[in-house]
Amino acid sequence: MFRPADLFDLGHTAHAALFDGCTHAWEALPRIESYLQERLQPACRGRVVGRAVIGERVFIGEGTVIEDGVVIQGPAIIGCNCEIRHNAYLRANVIIGDRCVIGNATEVKNAVLFDEAVAPHFNYVGDSILGFRAHLGAGAILSNFKSLPGNVTVEFDGVRYDTGLRKFGALVGDGAEIGCNAVLNPGSVIGRGSVVYPGVCWRGVLPPNRIVKNRAAFEIVERR
Repeated sequence: MFRPADLFDLGHTAHAALFDGCTHAWEALPRIESYLQERLQPACRGRVVGRAVIGERVFIGEGTVIEDGVVIQGPAIIGCNCEIRHNAYLRANVIIGDRCVIGNATEVKNAVLFDEAVAPHFNYVGDSILGFRAHLGAGAILSNFKSLPGNVTVEFDGVRYDTGLRKFGALVGDGAEIGCNAVLNPGSVIGRGSVVYPGVCWRGVLPPNRIVKNRAAFEIVERR
């Protein structure tokens, strides 16, 4: 359930080497910084529309459009034919695949997005991995820091795994859908093809091809 190949098709990233030797996919997160140090060759082969702030250690692939107001701190690798939309904020240690969308007011930090992953509106993606064609609805948050002391843990089938990470958001498998204003608490793992409905506050492991529905009760009263 937690191996990289269980969650992600490594053929849909140019950075499969990041996962070499990983028993659990979250082990790739602390490797991102060194991976970028070794491989990053800064260049801008895309197009900047308007004014954007782009750090010195950033690679932008062909066909990618950087819109007005974007801040890319770097180090970062951004693939080809992406849309980095108005006021997106890419902090340190970010790897973006091809044909991805990072939208208005979305913040990304120490994260990997596989090809065609989408975080289009008001999202936070911290210390997380989004698989091929994973999609975040507007306002969906991948929370990466637990309030209490200690490392983030992942529990599954009665076994608790210490990730060794103080900050760890979520692993969102290929094709998974996270609904608008949903919150994935630290250490969440969402299997391939699963769906989390809007407004859900999720914690833990969701196996592949499952749906989490929000059935909160409503009270309707007469207007006076």
